[in-house]
Amino acid sequence: MEKAIMAWSGGKDSAMALYEIRKLREYDVVALLTTVTQDYGRVSMHGVCEVLLEEQAASIGLPLEKALISKDCDNAKYEEAMAEVLTRYAATGVTSVIFGDIFLEDLRLYRENKLASVGLKGVFPLWKRDTAKLARDFIRSGFRSVLTCVDSKALDGSFAGRVFDEELLNSLPANVDPCGENGEFHSFAFDGPIFGKKIEFKTGETILRDNRFYYCDLISGRQRCFQKS
Repeated sequence: MEKAIMAWSGGKDSAMALYEIRKLREYDVVALLTTVTQDYGRVSMHGVCEVLLEEQAASIGLPLEKALISKDCDNAKYEEAMAEVLTRYAATGVTSVIFGDIFLEDLRLYRENKLASVGLKGVFPLWKRDTAKLARDFIRSGFRSVLTCVDSKALDGSFAGRVFDEELLNSLPANVDPCGENGEFHSFAFDGPIFGKKIEFKTGETILRDNRFYYCDLISGRQRCFQKS
């Protein structure tokens, strides 16, 4: 089997992509790769603390690789951090990186170009799947996730902290993609067929950042995530 790493955001699409790729039995996934904003100790964009990220990896049974960036990181520095990690894995025999992207053509092309520069290829197991069906397949497969970040340009802030279930899907506005593929929301997967055990947490306060994004804090049962001011 080809050796691969999983581009892991901790959200539902990453979880579903890993689930689907394992069923193919064509790739040996050797690690989860997550971008972490080190100033906050949180998954970039999703806002989930490292403690919960580490609990996910332990429950899945895969090593966790963190690409660390600063809160003021520009795209060039992000690409540099990713290239360093990917080059290191390519040297160990990894040939592919698996993504949970579904239909954004420009994003896929960007990823493929950057991967090619370090001798890797992208694998997209959810590509062009119908997102309404995919969202329900995720739920019916036994996965559970919670919305951690909501773009107020697309959704009301009250959606932050809600469980991703049939009730939520039925309440989404017609212009919002059921999987949030256009960035309408981000999530944290905490249970399902890829996990050895459920990730325990409590929902904390919801805050508005950049006058646009609502983040619901998830608090681990082990310890609270730190956040530098």
